Amino acid sequence: MKFSMCVVAAAAMLGFAGQALADAVAPADVKFEDGAVAMPVSGAAGDPTNGANVFKSRKLGNCLACHANSAMKNELFHGEVGPELDGVADRWSAEELRAIIVNSKAVFGEETVMPGFYSLDVGKNVREDLVGKTILSAQEVEDVVAYLGTLKE
Repeated sequence: MKFSMCVVAAAAMLGFAGQALADAVAPADVKFEDGAVAMPVSGAAGDPTNGANVFKSRKLGNCLACHANSAMKNELFHGEVGPELDGVADRWSAEELRAIIVNSKAVFGEETVMPGFYSLDVGKNVREDLVGKTILSAQEVEDVVAYLGTLKE
């Protein structure tokens, strides 16, 4: 009896995970309007705790490589290339932050060095194993947006 309940629970969890993936907006289908992306790109709400982990992860967002953030003062190697993100939630709406993370070039133009984290338009000479892939998943984008939403003055 315990085994069958575990199987049912696991199947239910997989079904929910599959549904969340099914609800993700494909990178090419993200709609930008007036420097913002109004609709979430994933099928689930953002998790600010995971967003903080993505933000500081050298293998995922690696946002600290360019942006200082005093909420992460104990982390090493805060960058100075991009603006400091203290109070960013007071300066930008969640929709604007989402647009910047999805594809900053669609917001700031080609001169920005910030990559598009949920874009397939990543430039020339992309490594073969990365063609057709985004830096972050749709859920990771929403998680980072949720984290940045906590950074208020």
